[in-house]
Amino acid sequence: MTTYFRMITLAAIVVALFPISSLAQGLTPVRFCLDWAMQAHHAQWGLAIKKQYFEANGLEVTMDRGYGSGDTIVKVASGAYDIGFMDINALIKFNAENPDRRLIAFYQVFYRTPNSIVALAKSGIRTPADLVGKTLGAPDGDSSRLMFGTFARANTIDPATVNWISMAPTLRETMLVQGQVDAISGFSSTAVFNLIALGVPKEDIVVIGYADHGLDLYGSALAATPDYIAKHPDVIAAFVEATIAGTIDLMKDPDAGMQAMKEIEPLFDTKLERDRLAFLMDKGMMKSPALETDGLGYVDRSRMERTVKANSEAYNIPAPPLEEIYTTEFLPPLAQRLPPN
Repeated sequence: MTTYFRMITLAAIVVALFPISSLAQGLTPVRFCLDWAMQAHHAQWGLAIKKQYFEANGLEVTMDRGYGSGDTIVKVASGAYDIGFMDINALIKFNAENPDRRLIAFYQVFYRTPNSIVALAKSGIRTPADLVGKTLGAPDGDSSRLMFGTFARANTIDPATVNWISMAPTLRETMLVQGQVDAISGFSSTAVFNLIALGVPKEDIVVIGYADHGLDLYGSALAATPDYIAKHPDVIAAFVEATIAGTIDLMKDPDAGMQAMKEIEPLFDTKLERDRLAFLMDKGMMKSPALETDGLGYVDRSRMERTVKANSEAYNIPAPPLEEIYTTEFLPPLAQRLPPN
């Protein structure tokens, strides 16, 4: 790894001495796919693009919106994209079912999973036990729904005592507001702000986070195919370097991050997304005491083992070896990864 970071440092010095345009021919193109429509937690890459951190590290990155982690995984596995941002839990399932097309996570972005059950206060739902006998709604492929059995068992609930209704992703929050379901499952960072956009006061929204109730799992990460990583280790190291620089800037100045995303996506709602970012930070998904000590991108092996085991139980799949799930090989030294105070 020392060689990679010497190369990255040298690239940064060269860029400081010469205009970016003079180096354009030497940039390596990278196709990058997000997990969903552009949101607050993508702003570290928005800043990396705006501040030319990618270019300083020799990369020309094209960033596209995604249509769910499952879709992003398939696109990266097929070679349509080089790097993707995706839920590590979905990656674990994909790797177990597709061992010849597996992906490797190389930078952990979400320290905790945002998988949750979300209800309205008027439903009376406050705890996992309150879900017994209730009707929940979610798309069939929603990861929170698929992992509900494991969540239920962790909270001594019989999964069979909960009824489910399926719907399109775009109808999930609407059906909750209309009273067609008692609660919904999904990423809290998405569901809560979709409900707010529908006019539901924040104080009327109840979130039962899986991470707060027995399933303290990792969340979304950057990943690529083993073949791409083996052929382009310098690209992976450079992408991590630019991501960390963008993340540190985002933590220092969240509003600048929102503005950077607005420049990429004109329909980006800076106020709503600024609140979403604060939510992600407050809930420990993008900021935590562990990261303050161990640095951005840190992965605790025993906690990743629990994440893999939970997915194995949820999906009734073999538990892939950790070495086939993630690597920390491309993390720079701790001093370069510490978040700002």
